[in-house]
Amino acid sequence: MKMNQIVFPLALTLAAMLATTGCKHTPLKVTPIPASQGGTVGGGDIVPPTIGGGGTIGGDPTGGVNIKTGGGETAMISGGDYNEDHTALAVDTIHFAFDSSVIRKNDHMNLEAVASALKGNANDKLLIEGNCDEKGTSEYNRALGERRALAAREALVKLGVSADRIRTISYGKDKPADPGHDDSAFAKNRRDDFVLLHPKVGA
Repeated sequence: MKMNQIVFPLALTLAAMLATTGCKHTPLKVTPIPASQGGTVGGGDIVPPTIGGGGTIGGDPTGGVNIKTGGGETAMISGGDYNEDHTALAVDTIHFAFDSSVIRKNDHMNLEAVASALKGNANDKLLIEGNCDEKGTSEYNRALGERRALAAREALVKLGVSADRIRTISYGKDKPADPGHDDSAFAKNRRDDFVLLHPKVGA
């Protein structure tokens, strides 16, 4: 009985204290969500755009290079039906003025020599590699290299070479002939290289 007389007043006192002071709640710790960085939520890969037209398109695990053919279809040079001959027409490389895809008059003889080589062997095809100096962005130079290769292709068609025998590719500034960083090197790197494609035996 005495115990109840002691406990009951204590319980009343405690209840009165809680009613007057109230319960203090500790706020939840919320981790803020970081601001978007422009990527994909969840760690997805961001795939860079490919270059259209006759440009180089990356991503082939075998190391082959997708190129534009005369008929507009895509073909693989590496592992295809042709062997690349980089030496036969090396002396016929043509060069361009800065930021230009206009073929200069003094390069017409080189184009005539390339056309003659193709007419001399009806089984061969041609790959035109468009190149640029290191000035400008990679995207811009890729497009400029394509215009240079297509300008040479158009000139060769006018000289009587069938368009379906000519393929083009742009390396932009990725394949310099001269690794220097001066005007002399830049002039050498603004160019079209011509690669003869010989059919493989049995192809």
